Amino acid sequence: MDWTMMRRLDPAILLGIVNEKLRLECSDLEELSATYELDVQQLHNQLAAIGYRYDATTNQFRLH
Repeated sequence: MDWTMMRRLDPAILLGIVNEKLRLECSDLEELSATYELDVQQLHNQLAAIGYRYDATTNQFRLH
């Protein structure tokens, strides 16, 4: 899944997809970014818009 497609998704759907990928496939946000060629800052911005931030301890985006 590339960033162009992900950018068009509803942020709540994007949140679910990203957290699932982090839980099942990627050990951290860097690996997710490298695997799917994501712009981490854009991902942070899109999910921050709905109140979520990345928590490295739990390796997921959580409500802030």
